Amino acid sequence: MKPFRDRSQVVIGAICVGLLVAGVLAAFQLENISGMFGTKYRAAFADASGLTTRDEVRIAGVKVGKVTKIGLAGFKESTGRQRPYVEVQFRVDGDVSMGTKTKAVIAVKTLVGQKYLALQPAGPGEMSGGDLIPRSRTVAPFDVVDAFSSLAETVTKIDVEQLKKALTVLSDTFEDTPPHVKSSLEGLSRLSKTVASRDKQLQLLLKRTQGVTKVLAERSGEFRKLVKDANLLLDEVSKRKDAIHRLLVATDDLATQLSGVAKDNRKQLGPALKQLRGVAEILRKNKTNLEKTLKNMGPYIKAFTNVVGNGRWFDNYIDGLLQPYTPSGPTVVPEGGSRPGSAAKEGGR
Repeated sequence: MKPFRDRSQVVIGAICVGLLVAGVLAAFQLENISGMFGTKYRAAFADASGLTTRDEVRIAGVKVGKVTKIGLAGFKESTGRQRPYVEVQFRVDGDVSMGTKTKAVIAVKTLVGQKYLALQPAGPGEMSGGDLIPRSRTVAPFDVVDAFSSLAETVTKIDVEQLKKALTVLSDTFEDTPPHVKSSLEGLSRLSKTVASRDKQLQLLLKRTQGVTKVLAERSGEFRKLVKDANLLLDEVSKRKDAIHRLLVATDDLATQLSGVAKDNRKQLGPALKQLRGVAEILRKNKTNLEKTLKNMGPYIKAFTNVVGNGRWFDNYIDGLLQPYTPSGPTVVPEGGSRPGSAAKEGGR
């Protein structure tokens, strides 16, 4: 067998990269891979009502699976007419008992309209994989967002003036009716007049309500994340409540002790603070002189550091004490001077 070190490094690298990529993909698809071992069922609904794939499947509020597919199906009635319905395919993980009378309900999960599929196991026996829950045992919820949108569109199409005239004519027609009926109709007439007088405001209100519901529906993901983060924050605060309580108690004790220290040392602190204010005032008045002093001390400190920077001694020199030596001729001694080197001593250490 060929030794491992003698094999092609390119082939070995390609195999390692392939295994790494396969491992990463498997990690991202771990949930789907684990779901392959669940049992798949179907349910027939008259309306999907906002349910989407990957929505949760719950039993008694506990997540047991996910919706895998939503499509349009149909069946033939006794009259031969094709009647369509929505077929929802879902997966149930684990060992869950599904009776032959099991019901399915599309329930509202959040206020922004997110849905989930709720199962209600019932009946004897067990459903087999792929069995269909008929429409007689399924319930679709009322969609609040669609209801408000439809209400806004319907109200904007109402002829308020015609409605006002109709109610007024109805009130005049029943003028000779008993008092309680007459008063009811008069109330309806006043209601119609009020609606007519506030027509623009009502239309604006319903229009803005429609816009708000649309925005909430579009931002359902952000709202879910916000609620989830808020729950995490509350859980963390609940876990740290003892530490927060101890921190607040310690802060209160510290404040009490500082107050006591200030009270006990008031006589000493008063003059000290007064003198400190005086020092600060003097420094403020001599700010310009201090700045000049610090600026002028810079060159002096630099030169002094160069002198004493070689150890426990300092260097110095005298410039121009000795005359330069000229070997080409006799030495010229200036009047009142001395020969070179006669009185020179360079450096003192």
